[in-house]
Amino acid sequence: MSAPFYVSPEQIMADKAEFSRKGIARGKSIIAAEYVDGILLVAENATSLSKIGEIYDRIAFAGVGKFSEFDQLRKGGVRYADTKGFAYSREDVGGKALANEYSRVIGEAFTREPKPLEIEIIVAEVGDDRWDDHRQSHLYRVTFDGFISEQSRFCVIGGNVDEVETVLSADYRESMSAEEILRLGVRALEGGADRGSSLNESSLEVSTLQRAKLGRKFERLSSEQVKSMLEA
Repeated sequence: MSAPFYVSPEQIMADKAEFSRKGIARGKSIIAAEYVDGILLVAENATSLSKIGEIYDRIAFAGVGKFSEFDQLRKGGVRYADTKGFAYSREDVGGKALANEYSRVIGEAFTREPKPLEIEIIVAEVGDDRWDDHRQSHLYRVTFDGFISEQSRFCVIGGNVDEVETVLSADYRESMSAEEILRLGVRALEGGADRGSSLNESSLEVSTLQRAKLGRKFERLSSEQVKSMLEA
C-alpha cells in the first residue's frame, strides 16, 4: 500500500497566501486618507459596482479583490453595526470592534476553508467632537489572512500598494482640504498603475466621511462633484 500524499501545513498556508495575493493584485487600488474635515475614500472604478460603502453613522467600508466576497462582508458589517447600535446606543458602534469582527471572519476562512477569500478591506471611522471617546479618526486595514492593522493618515489596498504609498508619502501633509487630497489620491493611483490615459470623474468612485455633518456622516460624491473638486 502506498503512503498517502502529504503536504505540510506551512506549504498549504503559503499556497493560500499566494493565491489570495494574486487575486487582490489584479484589482485596482483604493485609498482612504484623512483631510482637514474628515476622511476621503477614492477608488479607480469605471463600473456600476460600488467598492466603497456606508456601514454606520461614522463608519465606511472599502474592499478590493473578488466583489461578491467583499460585498457579502460589507452587508454582514451593516447587520453587525445595526444590531449593536440597537442593543446599546449609536455612539457605541465603533470602527475597531467592526474591524476586529472582520478580522475574525476573514481569518477563519483563511485557516479553515480550502479556498481563502481574495479580498482586502478598509474600515474607516471619522472622529466626532461631540463625544470624548470618538474625537480621533481611525483607518483599519484587514488583509486576506485576517491580519488587522491601524494605519496613520492614509491607507492603501489593492493593486500596486507600494507605488501608491510612495506618492502619498512624498506629498501628503496635515490639514489638506478634500480637493487637495482627491487630486493627490488621483496622482497616486495613476502612479501605481500602467495606463494609457489619465483618470477622470467617470473612472473614479469617491466618498467622504464628514466630521461636522450631523447624523450619518457618509456621502457618495456624484461625477459632477468629483469633476468640480478635480478642477478646483
